[in-house]
Amino acid sequence: MPPSVDAAPDLSGLIELSRVAHLDLKPVILRVQTDLFVQAESRDRAERDSFEALACGLIPRVDDETALIVAEKLGPFPGTPEPVLAALAARGGPVRDAVVAGAPHLSPRLIEAALSDGTDIAGAIAGRPDLERATIEDLARRAEPAIDRALAANTGITLRGRAADDLVSRGRRDPDLAHLLLVRPDLSAAEMAPLFLHADPIRREAICDGVAATAALRPCPPPPRGLGPILTGLSAARDVTGFIGTLAEALGLSRDFLGAAADPGSRYDLITLCLRALDLHEEEVVYIFLTLNEGVARSAERVFELVRLFRTTSRAAARDLVAAVTDQPLRDRAGPTEAYQPHHAPEAAKLRAAAAERPAARPALPTRLRKTS
Repeated sequence: MPPSVDAAPDLSGLIELSRVAHLDLKPVILRVQTDLFVQAESRDRAERDSFEALACGLIPRVDDETALIVAEKLGPFPGTPEPVLAALAARGGPVRDAVVAGAPHLSPRLIEAALSDGTDIAGAIAGRPDLERATIEDLARRAEPAIDRALAANTGITLRGRAADDLVSRGRRDPDLAHLLLVRPDLSAAEMAPLFLHADPIRREAICDGVAATAALRPCPPPPRGLGPILTGLSAARDVTGFIGTLAEALGLSRDFLGAAADPGSRYDLITLCLRALDLHEEEVVYIFLTLNEGVARSAERVFELVRLFRTTSRAAARDLVAAVTDQPLRDRAGPTEAYQPHHAPEAAKLRAAAAERPAARPALPTRLRKTS
């Protein structure tokens, strides 16, 4: 029975010839099969599988020129099987770049293949304006600085969800990444709260307003009593270690919380937010600025900047900003957690049992028998 006109040509003879010594037909076979696959009006499952098996077997064995020609044809073609694109991307160099630039969809498998040779291709991948959300999250999950910055600089995509949280979190200690994120239009002021120390005065004001809008809806615990005189005394003695330790203990932070400020010059901004969160008086705060650090005290402009930050930030907003910048939750109550035990709490049964074991304050009065007729 003669073969159908639409049937793919039988190239088994060429494949046999490719095994003959001194006769390399692999590039010809791959290019011919690629043209037939791309130009076909329709392809069933068997044809796709057949082309995938042939292409994946030949791509690692052909020369770079042939591989590049095939990549330029198959990269932007939407019907190309993913394993074929991955095989092309794994070759690296211009072949990989052609696939990365033209592929309609960058799957995790394709990204892995493109990065397999260790060459810095992250910028080309993360800079594409048509990245899907799953791809963006996969790239952000890698926590590689080059990829992070390429994603942050890519205004053609929308950062949201886990990817946005990961990038903003790492931006705390990466000033370059933070500055790229701060100018993005798709991140709200509240989302950029962890980057407060990297922001310019205008963006700081916007972040502070965004944080204050939600912070005011939550109850603010009372500050510890008598903390102002303690901190001013430590400042007057220039006991920086004791001052920072007392500040951290009062807020429930770790003693190394100032490490959250990547720029040493912004550490006093973080200290100012902490003082505002503890509701110190302005006179006490100014005294600390003038005594704790000689370098700050000598700059009237710097002192005015810190005082302005203290005045323009509400206590509730300052608490939320400190928590966002340090990535640490603040203590909810000034006293120990054991100070208050609700009567209907899970421990209430033990408390009532202990109370029952205590002797009565006085003996019970005898009861009177009720007479009945």
